[in-house]
Amino acid sequence: MDWEQQRRKRKRFGRSSSHVQFFTRRSLFLCLSFFAFLLFLSSSRWFSIAAASFRPVLDASSTTLSRLSTSASKSTLDNSLSSKYSPLKIESRVLFPDHLLLMVSGEFGRDEKLDCLYHKSVARGSDRETLKQSVLSTDKYDEFRSIARCPLPPLNYSASAVDLRRGGVEADDHWLVRNRHPVASWERVVYEAAIDGNTVVVFAKGLNLRPHRESNPAEFSCHFRLGNSNNNGEYVHTTKAVAAAQEIIRCSLPASVPSSLDKEKGIRVTVSRGSIHSKTHLQVTLPSVARLFDSKLSDLQRNQEKHELCVCTMVWNQAAALREWIMYHAWLGVGRWFIYDNNSDDNIEKIVRELNLEDYNISRLTWPWLKTQEAGFSHCALRARDECKWVGFFDVDEFFYFPSKYRHQREYHTAGRNALHSLIAESSASSSNSTTIAEIRTACHSFGPSGLTSHPPQGVTMGYTCRLQSPERHKSFVRPDLLDITLLNIVHHFRLKRGFGFFDVPKSNAVINHYKYQVWETFRAKFFRRVATYVVDWQEAQNEGSKDRAPGLGTEAIEPPNWRLQFCEVWDTGLRDFVQTLFSDPLTGYLPWEKASG
Repeated sequence: MDWEQQRRKRKRFGRSSSHVQFFTRRSLFLCLSFFAFLLFLSSSRWFSIAAASFRPVLDASSTTLSRLSTSASKSTLDNSLSSKYSPLKIESRVLFPDHLLLMVSGEFGRDEKLDCLYHKSVARGSDRETLKQSVLSTDKYDEFRSIARCPLPPLNYSASAVDLRRGGVEADDHWLVRNRHPVASWERVVYEAAIDGNTVVVFAKGLNLRPHRESNPAEFSCHFRLGNSNNNGEYVHTTKAVAAAQEIIRCSLPASVPSSLDKEKGIRVTVSRGSIHSKTHLQVTLPSVARLFDSKLSDLQRNQEKHELCVCTMVWNQAAALREWIMYHAWLGVGRWFIYDNNSDDNIEKIVRELNLEDYNISRLTWPWLKTQEAGFSHCALRARDECKWVGFFDVDEFFYFPSKYRHQREYHTAGRNALHSLIAESSASSSNSTTIAEIRTACHSFGPSGLTSHPPQGVTMGYTCRLQSPERHKSFVRPDLLDITLLNIVHHFRLKRGFGFFDVPKSNAVINHYKYQVWETFRAKFFRRVATYVVDWQEAQNEGSKDRAPGLGTEAIEPPNWRLQFCEVWDTGLRDFVQTLFSDPLTGYLPWEKASG
């Protein structure tokens, strides 16, 4: 019995134990499954949220765009900072009598503040002494270079060690040392060059050639240096000169140069005098800042019809006179303007920009080279040849006047329109002995202050009405394709190719009103500097009786007694009356250039 009872108890206990064990396992499984389910739900929800967070929706608040914007901003800032703190590479330095010119690779930013750094020569082992001054002015020079004008170095400071630094940026002494080059004297340097067909025209100071005469080209050679050639900075090509006159040497162009222009940011060119093959073996090569560039016209420019009349002029601080001069002569028929800016600091670029917005076709060329008017005009003749049939060379204080047409009041509404164009066409057809006319010369009348003591507010054509009796000199329009190979000119007229002639316009048909002797406030600026190469500056005691000077003036800018009444022999109001009748607003009396200048 006992045994049987014990067996039954064990069986019941086994059943109970097995049931409990089964329940425990099932509970554990259920718990684990529920936990896994919760984990699955949690992970699915996280994945959904994550997917939603990175969905590529174009939303300004998108995390992705925000990151991209931050990255782009950082990149732009890095580039800006890199540009701001990157060194300015100075290619050349030219020492002028009153400033130091630095030629710099690249272009300056608008309104960028720059400082000139001067380094003093000190004993080895001593601390370097550095002086800082603000730049006098900056400008774009050509496609690849800019210029900066610095004050002259103080005593004991080297001109060859003057550098540029952006405002607020510390100088990198290591870089400054690496970019030092010898300084060229303005009295002895090759300063410009241009390709003309299969030749190159080089402009140089220091050759001391005779004015207004041709020189022997056999004495000169041109030398070329390619930027990517492995020549340690040496000139690798040499050609002989084919023409020489004044400051211009023309040489043959090496065959390899045209094909290299597309690859090079300018090919350096210089000039030498003498020959290594001569008995003395003496050859003097000038330092050079001149470079040749690919100046070919675009297809659009090449297919455009040439302008009938263009004008070249060289100016220094003539911004105030530019509007009246351009607007008036545009009415007469001039369609294209080339302004050679000789170191102006009167905001002339702003005036040119505004006139271009009014559909006047003006190009302003930075021309920092002092006393080079003849060379500048030769350069302009080359530049204008592909765009212009006729090019005039006269100053911004000179205005064409047509007495026979302007005297008839009834014809005022049509008399001046394209009158200059008609004059050139009629004059060029006035050939004699089958000689083709390539230059048209017009005499100049010189006007005085006309009793004024301040600049006339409506312009020179309205204010100055008294002049000298006899005309002085003349100014010219020329055909640039018919000029002599030397490009020799005597301020405002050129030597022509053999077989071509000039025509003198009768004074009854046209003259030029030259407002030469203006009020003293304006006139005294001529004492500062004159642009013509072979004309003595008025501060120098030379040729004091020359017509290039104002009679009775000495070498100092001191107003003579009764200046306002001088140079007045004939009262001539013809141009004033014409301008007032044709150009003035009938309601206000204002003139177009007066309105524009405010």
